[in-house]
Amino acid sequence: MWPVVFITVLGILVLRLAAHALILRGLRAPRLAHQRTPADVGLTAQTVRLPVAEGKTLFAWFVPVPSQVLSPAVVVMHGWGANASLMLPALAPLHAAGFAVLLIDARCHGESDDAPFTSLPRFTEDIEAGLDWLHQQAEVDASRLAVMGHSVGAGAALLCATRRDDVRAVVSLSAFAHPREVMRNLLAQVRIPYPVIGWYVVRHVQSVIGARFDDIAPLTSMGKLRCPVLLVHGKQDELVPFADAQCLQAAGLSASGRVQCLAVAGGHDPSEALAEHLPALMVFLQAAMPLPHQTALQHPLDGHL
Repeated sequence: MWPVVFITVLGILVLRLAAHALILRGLRAPRLAHQRTPADVGLTAQTVRLPVAEGKTLFAWFVPVPSQVLSPAVVVMHGWGANASLMLPALAPLHAAGFAVLLIDARCHGESDDAPFTSLPRFTEDIEAGLDWLHQQAEVDASRLAVMGHSVGAGAALLCATRRDDVRAVVSLSAFAHPREVMRNLLAQVRIPYPVIGWYVVRHVQSVIGARFDDIAPLTSMGKLRCPVLLVHGKQDELVPFADAQCLQAAGLSASGRVQCLAVAGGHDPSEALAEHLPALMVFLQAAMPLPHQTALQHPLDGHL
């Protein structure tokens, strides 16, 4: 009897360890090299390293605005398996509109440090590291900061804005409404039945990342946000249906009323379709972060001569 029980328990433990290893592998995004740099869009960037937890650092490009006044700034975060170079289409329009721009590689992405896994909460922490860094830059008006994110980066941008008072606006590109539905769709694609195995995978993922899906879901974040939000979503998005954007908009309207939804042609990556709508994005950001007054930059020696 005891040998049978022992073998059964051992088998269960082995299966759980194997499942844990597979889930961790699934939480490690593919690392892509940068395809372009800010120089390819005619801009000069500073390469910086941003400190995060456990002694890790993030790679980022910072493109300041050459001006004698403090400038607003936008943190730009890519999506899962991407990197900062894939967000470069937004750089030149933001810069031309007067925004300093910080493009970040999330942990496990691009040229940032590695980690056992990444997740929406870690993307959020990485955005916060960018915001903290901007507060230390003399040329940036830290009272006028915004965040733009794509996909998981969009969900992280929304979650970040619920945790901080210094985010004046969020531009969300192709955000999903709830990670549980994303997981269910991914499991269905690999033919893993949710009622039998999928529920355990979802539960274990939440344990690994240290957060309940209900707590970090963009749908939940929309009900807590106080800053203006622009939801940009492709009408032909097959990965995250346009209906998710409509759900997010409804949640935001019922909570704060400060949410707009911009439907664009195209799929999950709206970069090409966004070209014709970029003026609307700039108007949204400028309206959310108006100049209270033109505050001149003070040289470190001013007042001491």
